[in-house]
Order: sequence, then structure tokens, then C-alpha cells
Amino acid sequence: MSLLRVDRSRIQHFDWVFAGLVVGLMTMGLVNLVSAAASGVEGGSDIVSRQMMVIGLGVFVMGIVIVVDYRHYDRFAYFLYAGCMALLILTLAVAEETRGARAWLFSGRFQPSELSKIGMVIALAHYFGRTPPSSIERLRDLLVPALIVAIPVGLIVLQKDLGVAVLTLLIGLTLLPLVNVPSRAWFGMALFGAAALAALWQYGLKGYQQERILGFLDPSRDPLSSGYQQMQSKIAVGSGGLFGTGWQEGTQTQLRFLPTQHTDFAFSVLAEEWGFIGSMMTLGLYAAMLFWGLLIARNSKDAFGAVLAIGLVGTLLWPAAINVAMVIGLAPVIGVPMPLFSYGGSALLSAAISIGLLLNISMRRYVF
Repeated sequence: MSLLRVDRSRIQHFDWVFAGLVVGLMTMGLVNLVSAAASGVEGGSDIVSRQMMVIGLGVFVMGIVIVVDYRHYDRFAYFLYAGCMALLILTLAVAEETRGARAWLFSGRFQPSELSKIGMVIALAHYFGRTPPSSIERLRDLLVPALIVAIPVGLIVLQKDLGVAVLTLLIGLTLLPLVNVPSRAWFGMALFGAAALAALWQYGLKGYQQERILGFLDPSRDPLSSGYQQMQSKIAVGSGGLFGTGWQEGTQTQLRFLPTQHTDFAFSVLAEEWGFIGSMMTLGLYAAMLFWGLLIARNSKDAFGAVLAIGLVGTLLWPAAINVAMVIGLAPVIGVPMPLFSYGGSALLSAAISIGLLLNISMRRYVF
């Protein structure tokens, strides 16, 4: 089986519905970015053109991912995983500290932790493809998947990128509902974890460390510094009302009250200018895309493809959920962009790989 063979029957089965949902989201993101950049944000004149270049690169990468039969990713799963871990270790060794974290290579242009999420999902799908999740009934049977998740999470924590570490952990937990471990075992683990956190808080952290964590969890404790961005975001969302203020008419956006409105808080711009109706339309597109991803998992003809598709849906679901929760004040600000919507390079390329793999699985759903 040639690695890059293109089969006409696969092209005929291309998933145009899923691709259309993705194009719709990226188009709305670009329209939103034009407004955010028009406010005079630093480098605003080049932001849209750079984003379009990254989208073009993402489409190219997506095409490569689609052409290679997804069963090859199964064969090389642990090699891909090891390569991603090596990149994380390299980042720890050579990266310069940026915004308090050592998480970027090439002068802030590439974030290896974004790729590590994909490598982790492929490795988990490889394991569960041979050990069906429904056959797992004891916690100790989850030792290998726990290690697959713990290694990248630990390396990202060492990089001091807590937001991406939390996101990676949540993506790794996406497959847990598929296992048959009794609820009492999870309850015991939850009690143990809560006791360990309480002991760490009481005896392991100093006063200033506790204050940092409290400020992280509750931005309103410091509304003029660490909590400023989220407070302004909530004002922007509220001022949008039902129908919004109009494109490029949002005061919070155009008067630059939102310092990172084109990246982590792009959804704030949308909510202010397009209101509740526009926000719900965008979230509806996300929901449709994620639901279609689950349909791809259900229609997959092998266990690896099904588990991989569910994990890939997690790579798109959790960043979107956390980002919206950040914007409306239901979660602390942890620097997670909205997939396919926010300005950025590494996150967009990571989402493109996830989408390419989902299209790959969907195109080959008739393979027996």
C-alpha cells in the first residue's frame, strides 16, 4: 500500500459537509479579525494577511494529512508520539522565556505543545484500537494511557505553560467515558486527588504562591492588572446585546480596551459587534462541526479510526469551550485561542491537522 497513493474512490467520498462547516468558521473568523485589526492593534495592517498565509499553509498541511491513509498513522503512532515529546524536551532546553513560559521555538513562531496534543491522541487511539475501551474495567488497566497523557502534560508544566497543560489533560480525558471502570473507583480517585491538593495548598505553597493561584482563578481580585482583560471582555460581551453594535462599531474593540482582542479574546469582538444572535450562530457552527466529527467516528470501519476521531473532536471541543468560558468570565484566563477563529499560527496548524485526519477517516469509511 503506497504511502501517498491517491484513490479516485476516496476523492468521490470526500466529506463536503464537514469541509463546508470548517470553511464557514474560518470565513467568520477572518471577517471578525478584519474588525479587530481595524482598531489600531499593533501590527494590525499585517495581521489579516499573515492569517491568510497561515490558513493557506494549513490547507496545504491538511492536504498532505488527507492523502496519507490514516492507517499509516496507526503503524507509526508511537514514533510520532516520541517525536512530539522530543520537540517538547528540545523546547525546554533551548527556548527563551516568553510571557513567563518557555514554550516557543523560532522566536515565538512555533509552539510544539500544539503538535504534542495530536501526537498524544494518535498514541491513545493506537493503544485503544488494540485494547477496546469497553474491555477496561480496572483503574490499573489505564496505566499505559495515563503515561501517554502524563508525559506531555508534565513536560508542558515544566515549560510553565499551565493553560496548555490543562488543555492537554482535558483532551487526554476525552476518551475516559468509553471505559467501564466502576464509578466507585473514580470517586475514590477524586477523594485522593482532593486530599492531595488540600495538603499541597496548606503545606506545600508559600503565601505569594497562593496569591498567584487565587488571582489566576478569580481575575476580579486584581481588576486593574491580571483581571483587566477578562473584566473588559465581559463588558464587551454585555454591550453587544441581542443584535450587536455592528461590524467595526464596537466601542470596546475599536477603542482598544481589549489588548488581545485578535487572539485569545476574538470571541469578545464577535459578541460585541454581532450580539447574542451572531454568537449563537457561530457556536452553532462549532456544535455542528463537532457533532459531524462524532458521526465520522461512528461510521469508521476500524477501532483505531473511531477512537482517533473521538480524540480529534476533543482537540477542537476543549479549546473552544475553554475560550468561550474565559471570555464570559466562567473560567480563568489561561491563554487558549478559539480554534479556526482566533489569530495565530501553531494553534491553527494544529486544528488543520485534526481536521485533515477527520476528513481522512471519513473519506475511507467504505474501506473494509
